[in-house]
Amino acid sequence: MENFFERVGRFWPAGRRDLHWHILPTPREASALVAPYQGLARPGLQSVPVQGMHCTLLHTVGLSSTDIDTEALLKDVRTYARTVRPFTLTFDRPSVGNVGVEISGWPGPLFAKIVDTLTQTMTRTGAAFRAAPSRYPHMSLAYASEGADDVDAVALRAALAAIAHPLSGTVLVDRIHLVEQWHDGAHITWHPIAEVPLGVSA
Repeated sequence: MENFFERVGRFWPAGRRDLHWHILPTPREASALVAPYQGLARPGLQSVPVQGMHCTLLHTVGLSSTDIDTEALLKDVRTYARTVRPFTLTFDRPSVGNVGVEISGWPGPLFAKIVDTLTQTMTRTGAAFRAAPSRYPHMSLAYASEGADDVDAVALRAALAAIAHPLSGTVLVDRIHLVEQWHDGAHITWHPIAEVPLGVSA
C-alpha cells in the first residue's frame, strides 16, 4: 500500500488548515459503522477513531476560513439546504485501496447533487482554491501510514472477507458540516465552524 498522508501531502501539507464540507455520523452511528472492523489496525495502517469518522463532500484545497466571508457563504448554503430533504446513506462493501480501507455508501445521485452545489457555491465566493469534490459517498476506516509498504493488502482483504455477519450501517443525513481540517502526517483533525440543517424552513 501507499502512505495516504505522503500522497495528500503533495497538495495538502501537514498542518495547513483547509476548509472541508462533511457529512458527520452521530457517535452512535459511527460506533455501529466501525464495530465490525475492530482489530483492523496493524503496522502501516492507522484506524480512524469513532470520533474521526467522516464522509467528505468537498475539500477546498488551499482555502482557509480567513480567506472568505464565512457568514456570506453560510447564508448561501443555508438557502440551498432548505430545499434538500433529509435522507439516509447506507454504507457497506468494505474495500482495500492503495491508501486505505473504506466503506462505500448509497444513494449516490443526491449526494452528488449536494457536492456539485457546494462546489459551485464555494466557487462563487471568488476565493482561490482547488476543488477536490467527492465522487461517491464513502468513509475511511483506516489510512495507510508510515510503514504502508509492508501492509499485505491480500491478507487484509482476506480478513475482511472472514467477517461472518452482515456489514451494513446507516447515517441519517439531516445536516452538513463546514470544518477547518488539517493532518499531522498520521492523523486527521478538524475544528467545526458550522452545521447547516437540511429541509428546515427559515
